[in-house]
Amino acid sequence: MSEKIDENIPSTAVLVKLGENLSQATESDRKAQIKKTNALFELHLKKGSNESVWTIDLKDKGQIYKGQAKSKADAILTIDEETFKGLSEGKLNGQKAFMTGKLKVKGNMMLATKLDGILKQNSSKL
Repeated sequence: MSEKIDENIPSTAVLVKLGENLSQATESDRKAQIKKTNALFELHLKKGSNESVWTIDLKDKGQIYKGQAKSKADAILTIDEETFKGLSEGKLNGQKAFMTGKLKVKGNMMLATKLDGILKQNSSKL
């Protein structure tokens, strides 16, 4: 993966690292993650007036890249940097973030819980 950290939104480093972990995983591990998740996420990270859009493809190819999803996303998540940082560090629960309005979801809301699991599962590798 050749994606770069967005300097305006430092927590994008988490997505870069997750993408590296995914690309370095064995083919069987990547396929297992795709089968388990089976979702295409479009993530809009915000910090002040800055926004960085990323796609987490755990439906087809098993990759993370900067930019909008190339096909229709199953869930579009909008989250501020501090909340995303809390989620990625395992200090905040995705459901709580959603219920308090810190995480906005368009599309399949239940998939947000899968993203929470992906972040928690990989938090020790970040």
